[in-house]
Amino acid sequence: MTLATDFLHALPKVELHMHIEGSLEPELMFRLAQRNNITLPYDSVDALRQAYDFSNLQSFLDLYYQGANVLQSEQDFFDLTWAYLQRCREQNVEHVEIFFDPQTHTDRGIPFETVINGLTRALEKGEQQLGISHGLILCFLRHLSEESALATLEQAKPFREKILGIGLDSSELGHPPEKFQRAFAAAQAQGYKLVAHAGEEGPAEYIWQALELLKVQRIDHGVACLQDPELVTYLAEHQIPLTVCPNSNVRLRVFDTMADHNLKDLLDKDLKVTLNSDDPAYFGGYMLENYANVQNALNLSKEQWLKLSANAIDASFASDARKAELYQQLMELF
Repeated sequence: MTLATDFLHALPKVELHMHIEGSLEPELMFRLAQRNNITLPYDSVDALRQAYDFSNLQSFLDLYYQGANVLQSEQDFFDLTWAYLQRCREQNVEHVEIFFDPQTHTDRGIPFETVINGLTRALEKGEQQLGISHGLILCFLRHLSEESALATLEQAKPFREKILGIGLDSSELGHPPEKFQRAFAAAQAQGYKLVAHAGEEGPAEYIWQALELLKVQRIDHGVACLQDPELVTYLAEHQIPLTVCPNSNVRLRVFDTMADHNLKDLLDKDLKVTLNSDDPAYFGGYMLENYANVQNALNLSKEQWLKLSANAIDASFASDARKAELYQQLMELF
């Protein structure tokens, strides 16, 4: 790695693809399990960490949903989010737009209000005390029905001012974006920003569907776009952001190693790529660890890091004033 680690640390970071439930570190999972009298199927933190060896997206999701069971009270959701924000402050992450999966919780009897109040209380404290601006994106679970998604959208109505956007996540294969066309049309009518996971394990066709049928403004992942030259041209011409998650892609075997990742190809084709941590507790690190692993494997130039950082600011749903502040911080390094 030719660039110093302190340069990567100093970059003002904007995270656009992070599942808050995926920041549940094993230590916190055990503490919450004890607090809530829940028995975990692991006898130690180390045993749980050893289970973080995934063969594909589904093997990860199985453990992810199991871990979420320890989240019971508003304080649990606050503690989860506050722990993530403290990591952000340590790594110079200045703005976050985090995903949450209400169906994961409401389907096991946790009230929607409990979830969102815990999350937003921590996010507001993070803005006040840590200076980290934020947005909250509600994701529909794509392995569930569209009727369930529409019901969740209805549950969200009393909390509309707390939610920035609507997304789509969980098991991609066999659950194309077109399955959720009505739900996204309803979300659009309610004024939400729209994003969707597409082109991680699924094909380039899923990216087309997310753009044309769901009318999304960002594609989460999107690394499969290179399968379709016409799609690449469209993404470049329209500067559709791709929220790429390098550590996640390697841990879930989308790419065998970081050296095999197509990030440089995406940049070379003038695609609006951003870097993100996805589910950092499960995939080996937060933003800075993703940056360092990319740099170790792909040896990006300072200009490429400037581009990635500027892309993230531009792709965010932050206010113009906040974007100007972030651009100013970035340009001070160059």
